[in-house]
Amino acid sequence: MSQENEQQMLEVLREIRDGQREVLGLLSAQRAAAEEQVRKSRESIAESIALQRLALARQRTVTLIAVPGILVCMAAIAYLVWRYF
Repeated sequence: MSQENEQQMLEVLREIRDGQREVLGLLSAQRAAAEEQVRKSRESIAESIALQRLALARQRTVTLIAVPGILVCMAAIAYLVWRYF
């Protein structure tokens, strides 16, 4: 091989190496962005689960208060209907 061919091959190899380094840098940035998105998704899911638990607790409280109240009203209406008819 001639000196010129060796220099061309070395230049091509350096360009390939530089391209690979650039690709690795881009992949690293993409991975960091993906990890950040996963972290945000996990936080969002955790917040959603917490809100759902809070809603269920409130629903349970309302049910414990409303159902007896509705039953008392129905009993009062039944009493009034029975007494006056």
